[in-house]
Amino acid sequence: MTDSLGLNLYLKLSKHATTPARLLQRWRLRLGKEDGTRRNERFGHAGLQRPVGPLAWFHSASIGEVVSILELVRLLGKWRPDLCFLMTTGTMGSAQILKSRLPPRTTHQFVPYDILPAVEKFLNHWQPSVGVWTESEFWPALIYESHRRDMPLLCVNARMSTKSFRRWRYLPGVANSLLNRFEKILVQDVESADRLQKLRLSNSRMEVVGSTKRGAGDLPFDEAAFEAFLRALGGRPLWLAASTHDGEEEAVAAAQVELSRDHENLLLLIVPRQPERGPEIAESLRRQGFQVSLRSEIGVPKLTDQIFIADTFGELGLWYRVSPVCFLGGSLIDVGGHNPFEPARHDTAIVHGPNVGNFAQEFKEIAELDAAILVEDKSHLVEAIALALQPENNARLTMSARALFENDQKVTDYVANIILRHLPNPESP
Repeated sequence: MTDSLGLNLYLKLSKHATTPARLLQRWRLRLGKEDGTRRNERFGHAGLQRPVGPLAWFHSASIGEVVSILELVRLLGKWRPDLCFLMTTGTMGSAQILKSRLPPRTTHQFVPYDILPAVEKFLNHWQPSVGVWTESEFWPALIYESHRRDMPLLCVNARMSTKSFRRWRYLPGVANSLLNRFEKILVQDVESADRLQKLRLSNSRMEVVGSTKRGAGDLPFDEAAFEAFLRALGGRPLWLAASTHDGEEEAVAAAQVELSRDHENLLLLIVPRQPERGPEIAESLRRQGFQVSLRSEIGVPKLTDQIFIADTFGELGLWYRVSPVCFLGGSLIDVGGHNPFEPARHDTAIVHGPNVGNFAQEFKEIAELDAAILVEDKSHLVEAIALALQPENNARLTMSARALFENDQKVTDYVANIILRHLPNPESP
């Protein structure tokens, strides 16, 4: 395969980028964005031994991507008892989620920085039998070196947003060289496939199959925490603002003021996308006169609280179960939205903004079923939440959403079979 000049330049620079990477890591450690006890993993030093036998390596960038493939890993583990798994991520949040949710025979490591010395150490130790990347995070050195070692590379749940496409089209040679190193790229939607085609991905390497997010299964939750929260709630009505970003907390808090006039004792439950922002959000809301408590400080809300902030990792399954209505964040601002299948699966009526480009196909399906309420801007949020809180509307929205999951396992099964085709047979050494 012919490498582009841009890729060759990147690889030459990455050979000598260890010192800049260490400086970057020090800065990220100060910001709390790296795990100091596992810092060497970012330079390819393994924290654990490699298991014996075939090893399937899955790389995911975000919490959402990690959650979307857990069921896929479990299914493969059931079909192939001889198979072990390595999951790599780059964020503290995703590592936190995986602590309690790793499937059997699965190891987690932080992905190495994309510098050749670190990548080589990582691959020398783990020697994966297949590499499976999720969605759209492409690290050039890691892809190049994996392919050079004749490791089959696959990409599942692949998507190419408008924003990503605009970046990659300025480097068409690099994009073409990287994308065509994948044996197969399984794409979420036709729009992403069209953009990948424009980046000269070979049609023979690409297939539109949908997303494993649909078949990801219910999010876990702690039964005791569920009961404790309901006791503390004492029958109060509530609504949820999930996976919110800076700028959206102010909007939902303003809506809470208006909604509380018609819904006595109403509680707003905010789950920020970045839980570490919880104290900052709470302080801002208190300055505005709200009674606010934090999950990390007192566990459950006080009866006097108007807003409760769930600044903890891995509890969305709990919050979706306790709330009848969910405003899904990342959609009132230009973030691209978040996975709507999660609240839909848990019988939570969905309200969302217009910026959902990252999940365009999913929201299109939801709109066709009339299973969510779209608000064009924050000024319409009060009306939408009020509608979704009404029992008859709530029942209609949640029942409509259930139709999304009638055939929810098909994509996961199909993707699992393709991965199996690229693994050594069980009887092979």
